[in-house]
Amino acid sequence: MGQHYQIQGLLCLVVILVLVCIGMPVNASDPDPVVDNPANVKSFTLHNVFRNANVTTGPGGVRAALSTSNFPASIGQGITVVRFELLPCGVNVPHTHPRASELVSLISGGPMQVGFIDTAGEAHFDILYPGDATLFPRALLHFEINLGTKTASFVSALNSENPGTLIAGASLFRTPKAVVATALHSEAEVLEKIAKSISTNLLALQLANKEFCIPGKNVSLGVFQTGDLMP
Repeated sequence: MGQHYQIQGLLCLVVILVLVCIGMPVNASDPDPVVDNPANVKSFTLHNVFRNANVTTGPGGVRAALSTSNFPASIGQGITVVRFELLPCGVNVPHTHPRASELVSLISGGPMQVGFIDTAGEAHFDILYPGDATLFPRALLHFEINLGTKTASFVSALNSENPGTLIAGASLFRTPKAVVATALHSEAEVLEKIAKSISTNLLALQLANKEFCIPGKNVSLGVFQTGDLMP
């Protein structure tokens, strides 16, 4: 009889552990809403996002981001959306979203080269044409570049109302010079030149140098190959 109760106790413990493990991924996302409209707003529509959202204009194009401040209906919903108009050879420079995965859908223009680097150091690149979509897993380094001759219009949806954005280049150059020099195997003079060139455009969309990108040319998945984005 004692052995029977021990077995029952072990089974109960296993069930509890399984339930805890199942629940753990849920706790990692934004909290579930407990009311229909926590912001108590009257409208669930934001008209003309390129005027009324958080608009950032850079050499590479225009970015319009929804947030809980300009779109209060999104409070507590665990989602945000960003619209992009990326010029030919425009680059959304490598960055991460620490608190969200991202789904990108190309509406028109392009094609765009997109991709991310996983924690094993493997590159996952692809070419998007209108109607295509791609996923960037949470917190992984990713980018988009318009390789076409027409402006690329695309939508980014993220599963957090505050995903955060960490720009790789700008963040790296905020670390001590010795650290940056070691990471890039570069001399101080080279580092100073790069640091000055990126310091004034930390969040703007950039435009690739003609040496690396000609609209409509070199539409390739390769990396560090002749004729690609890097020499």
